[in-house]
Amino acid sequence: MSQFLSMGGYGGYVWSSFAIFAIVLALDAVAPLLKRRRVLRDLRGRARRAQKRSEETA
Repeated sequence: MSQFLSMGGYGGYVWSSFAIFAIVLALDAVAPLLKRRRVLRDLRGRARRAQKRSEETA
């Protein structure tokens, strides 16, 4: 098992590459969810402000 993990002396490079790939893949999956949440929050705020403006003018 240790021989498999060391991968002929290149284990550090190989496993760090896998780790970086996994982190980037996770961030790539989470980023649109966070962006969606931010956009929805902005839209709700805009709708509230527009409603307040229409109530003030009425």
